[in-house]
Amino acid sequence: MFRTALRTVLAHKARLLMTVLAVMLGVAFVSGTLVFTDTLGNAFNKQSAKSYKDVAVSVSTYETDKPGPDGKKPEPGLGPKTLDRIGAVDGVKTVTARVDGFAGVADPDGKLIGNGWSNTGTNFSPAENGKDAAYDFTEGAGPTEAGQVALDRSTASRGEYKVGDRVRVSTNGPVKEYTLSGVFTTEDGAVNAGGSLVLFETAVAQKLYLEPGYFQSATITAEPGASDKAILADVEALLPEDADAQTGAQLADEQARQIESSLSGINQMLLAFAAIALFVGIFLISNTFTMLVAQRTKELALLRAVGASRRQVKRSVMAEALVVGLVASAIGFVLGVGLAVALRSAMSSFGAKVPAGPLVISPVAVAAAFGVGVVITLIAAWLPSRRAAKIPPVAAMSSVHAVATMKSLVLRNSIGAVLTLIGAAGIIAGAGVGKDGKLIIGAGAFFSLVGVIVLIPLLSRPVIALVQPLLNRLFGVAGKLAGLNSVRNPRRTGATASALAIGLTLVTGLTTVGVTLGQAIDKMTTDNIKADYMITMASGQGLDESAVKALEKAPGVTAVSPQRASYLSIDGEDSSASGVSPTDVQRVLSVKTVSGSLDTLTDDAIAVASDTAESRGWKTGDTVTVTYPDDRTARLRIGATYEQNEFVSAALISTDLLDPHEARPHTPEVYVAMDGGMTEANEQALVDALGDNPAISVNDRQDIRNMFGGMINTALNIMYGLLAMALIIAVLGVVNTLAMSVFERQQEIGMLRAIGLDRRRVKRMIRLEAVVISVFGAVIGVGLGTFLAWAIGETIRDSIPGYALVLPWERIGIFLVLAGLVGVLAALWPARSASRLNMLTAIKTE
Repeated sequence: MFRTALRTVLAHKARLLMTVLAVMLGVAFVSGTLVFTDTLGNAFNKQSAKSYKDVAVSVSTYETDKPGPDGKKPEPGLGPKTLDRIGAVDGVKTVTARVDGFAGVADPDGKLIGNGWSNTGTNFSPAENGKDAAYDFTEGAGPTEAGQVALDRSTASRGEYKVGDRVRVSTNGPVKEYTLSGVFTTEDGAVNAGGSLVLFETAVAQKLYLEPGYFQSATITAEPGASDKAILADVEALLPEDADAQTGAQLADEQARQIESSLSGINQMLLAFAAIALFVGIFLISNTFTMLVAQRTKELALLRAVGASRRQVKRSVMAEALVVGLVASAIGFVLGVGLAVALRSAMSSFGAKVPAGPLVISPVAVAAAFGVGVVITLIAAWLPSRRAAKIPPVAAMSSVHAVATMKSLVLRNSIGAVLTLIGAAGIIAGAGVGKDGKLIIGAGAFFSLVGVIVLIPLLSRPVIALVQPLLNRLFGVAGKLAGLNSVRNPRRTGATASALAIGLTLVTGLTTVGVTLGQAIDKMTTDNIKADYMITMASGQGLDESAVKALEKAPGVTAVSPQRASYLSIDGEDSSASGVSPTDVQRVLSVKTVSGSLDTLTDDAIAVASDTAESRGWKTGDTVTVTYPDDRTARLRIGATYEQNEFVSAALISTDLLDPHEARPHTPEVYVAMDGGMTEANEQALVDALGDNPAISVNDRQDIRNMFGGMINTALNIMYGLLAMALIIAVLGVVNTLAMSVFERQQEIGMLRAIGLDRRRVKRMIRLEAVVISVFGAVIGVGLGTFLAWAIGETIRDSIPGYALVLPWERIGIFLVLAGLVGVLAALWPARSASRLNMLTAIKTE
């Protein structure tokens, strides 16, 4: 029977082609994901191990303003005395101290080189030989004077800088010019992430990032034969309370775990979309084998007649599926390896530098690829194999095709109805629960999707019947025949439409939620921001106080309010707080008061969000004890309560009250209002006032809206790209169904040609059939996707002010049009084949 199965596969290789393609694409996604993440993980782990190869112990400090046990303010980092004591420990060979922070380099056009968050600066720390072991200089040397810097090779190349050139460098303070002393190569993670690295002379770096004479971290190398653990124990005894120490091996292991954790998120996301693609592929595979079994009724009945048992017939069909699964998995695995290579190259093209390393093809990736491909194919072929086993020997003497009846659909429809009702009830219940109902909605969505898929054959008749009159009126005989053919075999139509329905359910749900969130955030932005401009650092860090003062002096500025980010303890309850300018905050932000007035912020009062005040029993006029970040306390009055919004914290306090208690005030953004509003001249005035600093972004209201809405659009585009695989497989399903249907109906098409249906109308009939099936699946998907989007929206409604479900009718219309276009494209080959059939040969076909 296996030889029979193999011959059958070879005899029907053209008809099994689409099945092979579907499995191949899904397997390529799975294997590509695993090989890609394994390769990246191996490369980064090797880079990490290389970075810490010579490190015996690493010491790092963390910033704290709290006094130590003796009541004294702790040192800001590792001081000279501590470093000298560490250097005197037995077995220590060298101690290299570092201090670092943000440093952005301007290109010749004044734009920032790199992505902001990974643009860093640190000190050049030469040993006795004048070299810093962490950096290999290809040109020039490290900075030894206050006015010099060195750049990594990638940054120097992008900025077209050569040794001796003047380089504009921005830290958190004003932009300054330095002379380029050298260019180096490095394995620094920030540079590999697409950022930049600037080396300063040590005293300059300390002044920029900490305090003169102090460092944030240190790496220790050991004498030959010395024990890293022994050195660690001795060093730990010398460190202040705000410092930690680890061996180089511990650091490498920790970084390897972090790399694995970060890659696992990408891995899981890509595998989830691969699972969706394979789930869609099940319908294509099952449909293919169902049609093959129907077309081979006589052949299988003859096998039964000559002695084959039901089990043997079933095994024969499953053996065919096994061969198809193995072939598709092998091809898909090879494509997946190519996909992994392409993804690695794509990362480099987007500016992220992937460390050099071999392509890693693990046994797990191979086993997963072949396991998934073969198992999915066998699962999809199981039901058709059972049907094949039930074909009686007497069928060999009857018509090739069994007469379809509605009786076999009764059980299916009953099960589908129950599953759909359970799923719908779960979705509604989850929506009613609110923010804690996501898991309930997820379970309900699964049951609903499965139930609707089971019910699709039943739904196909009434839904397609609605468009039948339109087909008759617009396309005549071809339209009528297309409509009748679409419902001739409800199972086949349902299986074909299901693949598109799954894809459109996900696409419609994501789009509806995304558009709704986008509009809610856009409304929130426009309703709450009165300022003409928002000033931020490209690094995401806080702005220096010098930038705030420069903005206050800029021509045309009418109001400036920094947004200090801090924490206060109010009557023993911790609360986030925004330090603002009391006189200007109401001119740049729309903060709606519930009681009291924000003008009281100028009179040693604070304001709190109304929901916070209600939960803690506070009201306007109450006096509370406020503990500042430096642990000092004060008695302040609650001067106002206000409606919470996303642009201010749960408490508002004047910067005049807050700043004296902040060692380093953190200002993520500054809001500015200007005379004349948003104009090119006003924007340029702000840029000039900030010293044309490449690391500072001047955002107008539209930029602010794009900043928040752009993240949603980017996420949607990524989702569309990943779901494209499932939609491609769905298109293959339409092509496959039509092609096999044309083969199955050769005699019928020959008769139609004989009685006067010309080639043009035959093509039209097949195309319309494809369009009807595709749009039918799309309509089901759009309906279910919209329902799911409503339910998901109910779980996030309370956390997003102004949330209201928005149905993106324009995009839904585009989805339906694209579904119709998919039908037209999918029908090109089958329609051409049908129109080219020789009518006499077709009539004689059995």
